[in-house]
Amino acid sequence: MMLTPQQAFDTQGHRGCRALEPENTLSAMYRAIDLGVKTLEFDLVITKDKQVILSHEPFFNHEISLHPNGNKVNEAEEKQLNIYQMDYAEVKKYDVGLSPHPRFPEQAKKAATKPRLIDLLEALIKYCQQKGKPLPGLNMETKTQAATDGIYHPAPAEFVDLVMAVLQQKKYDAPQMIQSFDPRTLQYLHQQYPGVPTALLVEDDDKRGLKVQLAALGFSPAVYSPHFSLVTPGLVNACHDLGIRIIPWTVNDKPTLERLKALGIDGLISDDPRIFR
Repeated sequence: MMLTPQQAFDTQGHRGCRALEPENTLSAMYRAIDLGVKTLEFDLVITKDKQVILSHEPFFNHEISLHPNGNKVNEAEEKQLNIYQMDYAEVKKYDVGLSPHPRFPEQAKKAATKPRLIDLLEALIKYCQQKGKPLPGLNMETKTQAATDGIYHPAPAEFVDLVMAVLQQKKYDAPQMIQSFDPRTLQYLHQQYPGVPTALLVEDDDKRGLKVQLAALGFSPAVYSPHFSLVTPGLVNACHDLGIRIIPWTVNDKPTLERLKALGIDGLISDDPRIFR
């Protein structure tokens, strides 16, 4: 398993390529590869039967989900459709590709389910072999928070161990990194899997600043990944002084990309990889 972070400017497809394809699905990853991204960014959750699958929420988001009978999931019920309380066989019955997305009008409509991580790795290897393309790097987010341990997901140690078991099971010769807003996930990785690069995700309302955030984390991650609105020349310089790469999220327009690149960022996460062209 290759775990070296890429050093060139890292173009990352957010949830694959959700501007054009259903998020966190195989088709989104394929489209991002076709558009030339260096890294696929996606989210991981855990099922009741301990399968690691791609999903931004640990439940079926009403914006993108259809019940097995084809009815649209509504907002009032979505959080009761708890993936951590469902076996993967049940999860696969829900569609996450046919609902028109309210914020991404260009997104293709096609039947899709939430894939397992192991199936994604196998599919990416096969797709890149067929296309004669290099394997993309992987930037995987663990969706955990202390308030929902044991409710929507296992505690960080079990979550990380399940993810790492899949990554160790399938040889995937491209850089891999694990990111999280939850410092507990990254701390456990740092202690138990010190060879795995980590990225600290930072929300746009987190005004504590780099120094305090890193002190709370307890170590320097490979990547600092703030909301793009937080990026300043001083923040970029402070990260680089510590040997930390800075890769903001999520930007979907070329002018903002160029402005941030001029500040010296090391990569960018985008729903629409066409802006990297």
